[in-house]
Amino acid sequence: MSETVDPLSLSRCQQIVTSPTLTVEQKRHFLALEAENSLPYPALPEAARAALDEGAICDMFEGHAPYKPRYVLPDYAKFLANGSAWLELEGAQDLDDALSLLTILYHHVPSVTSMPVYLGQLDALLQPYVRILTQEEVDIRIKRFWRYLDRTLPDAFMHANIGPYDTPITRAILRADADLQQVSPNLTFIYDPQITPDDLLLTVAKNICTCSKPHIANGPVNDNIFTKGGYGIVSCYNSLPLGGGGSTLVRLNLKVIAQRSDSLEDFFSRQLPHYCRQQIAIIDARCDFLYQQSGFFEHSFLAREGLIDANRFVPMFGMYGLAEAVNVLCEKSLPGARYGKDEQANALGYRISKQLADFVENTPVKHGWRQRAMLHAQSGISSDVGTTPGARLPYGEEPDPITHLLTVAPHHAWYKAGISDILTLDETIKRNPQALVQLCLGAFKAGMREFTANVQGNDLVRVTGYMVRLSDLEKYRAEGSRTNTTWLGEEAARNTHILERQPRVISYEQQMRFRQ
Repeated sequence: MSETVDPLSLSRCQQIVTSPTLTVEQKRHFLALEAENSLPYPALPEAARAALDEGAICDMFEGHAPYKPRYVLPDYAKFLANGSAWLELEGAQDLDDALSLLTILYHHVPSVTSMPVYLGQLDALLQPYVRILTQEEVDIRIKRFWRYLDRTLPDAFMHANIGPYDTPITRAILRADADLQQVSPNLTFIYDPQITPDDLLLTVAKNICTCSKPHIANGPVNDNIFTKGGYGIVSCYNSLPLGGGGSTLVRLNLKVIAQRSDSLEDFFSRQLPHYCRQQIAIIDARCDFLYQQSGFFEHSFLAREGLIDANRFVPMFGMYGLAEAVNVLCEKSLPGARYGKDEQANALGYRISKQLADFVENTPVKHGWRQRAMLHAQSGISSDVGTTPGARLPYGEEPDPITHLLTVAPHHAWYKAGISDILTLDETIKRNPQALVQLCLGAFKAGMREFTANVQGNDLVRVTGYMVRLSDLEKYRAEGSRTNTTWLGEEAARNTHILERQPRVISYEQQMRFRQ
């Protein structure tokens, strides 16, 4: 039997079980990945296999046998109302019931991380169960719940949504998040100018100044894509159908594709279409296994009880390295032009995004919501070297915040499965959170779907899309971490230089320019 075991895999397993920095749960997770990756990869056409091998396409290391979807977004409202026969639970009667039921179900919601990446639109879910409780009583329960989530599901890809309404639960979550300053859960506030009061948006801005959370999403834009309330924002800012999720995420390395191109014409007419077709082939192969061989949608109680629907899962057609691709192509055709610094280079970037969006919109997939994949500007992984996430500007080359936002905003209309940009603001913003509000509103007016900011001086910061504590990164190598994603943050800080974003000051003159 030992002769059939891959020696390299055996060595990796030995390193995992003897690691001095991994917890028992973390060792179990990594051993499971090794076991999965010892299985054959889903059968691929020769050209698609070559695209993976040469690095033009990345499958996000999801595993060789996709036996569960990447991201799952259950209908938590239905669960709270009806309970679960499989879990032998009745529906919730009060807030204590609702919180208890959610903590139970979270442990049964799979994802690529083995932990739930979507906790629900929590204020909308929980507010009906508040009833006669006072704000103080709500605050106590939510803060306890928030601490529980971080301690039992310590994964920074775990993501909750709140807003656009102003409710006691909304306020309680914002207070708990600011007070505890935890890595998890990550948090998105969904903003709607017709619903969200000004003072609530200001409170959100104050929270960002305190703990770099929440991320703010443009509600009406997302509503137009998914229908109002028909979506969730999960993990690293992936927008997906509620009651379904993301079946798989495969991404194009646009830098590699540009390097393989002889000219602009070659890139747009031959190389990019070729690799887009190969990416669809990989998506179809992985989804074939998930839908037809894994048995997930037949056997999971989530599907049987109507908490998820196989037809509401969508594969994500991802990309990254757009900045580097533009710069490579400019070297061939527009000498001296550079992404983020030159209108011709920026226009080239917009052209790439549009061609990708047109391809995804016009290309069917075998398994997917509305028979299509969804385009996603993937926010990077820790092993990326020499590439910038999604359509973002390269680290350390940021202009002032207004120019930065106006440069990236045109991309946001094309990436329906999510796109994000991270501003790093000087800590002087803490003295004027209203300026942060105006920056966000101006960004939305310019067409942005998502607004995210780190604030210099905060221990809690966003790395690519998830949260880490800088203090945790400093001690990780010696002590490890109870949070599953700390090692990713530490690796990303070294490889991707994400923490080298230049902190920018928002001046009064800039604000006035943005309002015009």
